[in-house]
Amino acid sequence: MKYSKTFLWMAVLFNVCIIASNLFATKIFCVGSSIVLPGAVIIFPITYIINDCLSEVYGYRNARTVIRMGFMMSIFFALASALVNVLPGAPFWDGDSAFRTVFGSVPKVTIASLLAFIVGSNINALIMSKMKVRDKGRRFGLRAILSSLGGELCDSLIFMSIVFWSNGLRSIATMILCQVSAKVLYEIVLLPVTSYVVKKVKKYDNTDIYDDERSYKLFNNQ
Repeated sequence: MKYSKTFLWMAVLFNVCIIASNLFATKIFCVGSSIVLPGAVIIFPITYIINDCLSEVYGYRNARTVIRMGFMMSIFFALASALVNVLPGAPFWDGDSAFRTVFGSVPKVTIASLLAFIVGSNINALIMSKMKVRDKGRRFGLRAILSSLGGELCDSLIFMSIVFWSNGLRSIATMILCQVSAKVLYEIVLLPVTSYVVKKVKKYDNTDIYDDERSYKLFNNQ
């Protein structure tokens, strides 16, 4: 398939947001006195918005290609970070400790993040695609919200369960609820923008793909 410039720009933005989210996750901030969230919550929901756009306009197979790309780029970034992290800092440089804080994610966090991303993003794209076929292209807003809810729930469930298992079920459940609520609310607020972009891209690329059963085969990229 020949990809349009619009598709390529969206794919690049998707990958940038994934990598940036891995960095921003090291910053923890509070909303009020009881809600604790990672900095990644600011940008990570954008990946689901782009995912919705890709699935809606170009179909599940093409969205899955971008998701796989994001997964591989995340692995590359993690390995590159680990390599640079083991290099000894220059004697006159006093930023080594701060650098290790940002780029020195423990393997458990990296693995949890990658696994959560690949599962959550695919669930999001799959729900979006299936509902589009069922609804004959109608109710984009509802499909975008429900697909993101399903994807974000799987993502948070996997990540929180692996990284914070020792904190207990109640703590994990609270963190999942806070993260999913914040991310889905974020996407609801930006839904008018998402809908506008989808309409413009469909018109600009003259593309509006409806998937069939072949689209959902794991290794079918034709």
